Amino acid sequence: MEFGIFDHLDRNDRPLTAFYEERLKLIELYDRMGFHGYHLAEHHSTPLGMAPSPSVFLSAVAQRTRRLRFGPLIYILPLYHPLRLVEEICMLDQMSGGRLMLGVGRGISPYEVAYYGVDPAETQARYVEALELILSALRSPTLDFEGKFYRFKDVPMELAPVQKPHPPLWYGVINPDATPWLAKQRINIVSHTPAPLMGTITARYVSEFRAAHGRDAALPKLGLGRHIVIADSTSEALALARRAYARWYHSFTVLWKKHSSKPVSASYPENFDTLREMGVGIAGSPAEVRDTLLRQLSESGANYFVCRFAFGDLTFDEARHSLMLFTDQIMPTLAAQAAE
Repeated sequence: MEFGIFDHLDRNDRPLTAFYEERLKLIELYDRMGFHGYHLAEHHSTPLGMAPSPSVFLSAVAQRTRRLRFGPLIYILPLYHPLRLVEEICMLDQMSGGRLMLGVGRGISPYEVAYYGVDPAETQARYVEALELILSALRSPTLDFEGKFYRFKDVPMELAPVQKPHPPLWYGVINPDATPWLAKQRINIVSHTPAPLMGTITARYVSEFRAAHGRDAALPKLGLGRHIVIADSTSEALALARRAYARWYHSFTVLWKKHSSKPVSASYPENFDTLREMGVGIAGSPAEVRDTLLRQLSESGANYFVCRFAFGDLTFDEARHSLMLFTDQIMPTLAAQAAE
């Protein structure tokens, strides 16, 4: 069992200069506390994401950490010129000594891609073609590609990644039907779904993976993601979680409400208590959170637990306290249980 962090980098009331610096200080703690990876979302024109250019923020992460792996979850491929993104991927992997994790996807918000002049109806086709092109460019010293959206002839690839043939791929999953292709391609996954659904996803992934690669092949990371708040008492943790989640939920829905619609592929309830009943939000004392996670990880089949400690209007000190309680009183038990 290894542990990671997911971060929307959603806006709070702090000035952006202080906001970025405080988040980088938290990431330094993730590095020192032994977390495997830091996964950063990409969003545009919404308070849900203050890293519309993930590569810019991650370049700071590369310099402020030493062991922590990091990457976007995800780069919204239809919004990039693929050659420019290939160069950014290579730079980040080189600058970090080979610690980049390459999360990819088409994006979930039609409004965000439309602001960039991209037809939402084309995003899936653009994503598929761009991914094929990017992986080809990362593997070869010269790029030749002929597609519907992109065409290149004899383009020198001056930059290359440290990790060969490319940094490990990551993908966010909510539907078990997406797993066959992901398993065949050895792609790591993260899912913020209830434990029973995650159990279905992991069971299908493992079955497809073993059929494609054999029983002795090492499984990729199958990550279970959770909003998580830990405090000295359950009442204190719930008060913090309810307050912070209300702010996060506003940020999550603001762009959809502006367009009089609702999210279509990622649904969250309006309040933390319902999120907690679903098992997707966890708040409590260290002992309560530990016991809840032991049950959920067993039911889900996950081999990687992804925490969301900083969200909504949680202060730096509140998020840090939650983190320290997790690493001191919960993480060792979860790791030991998984090793048995």
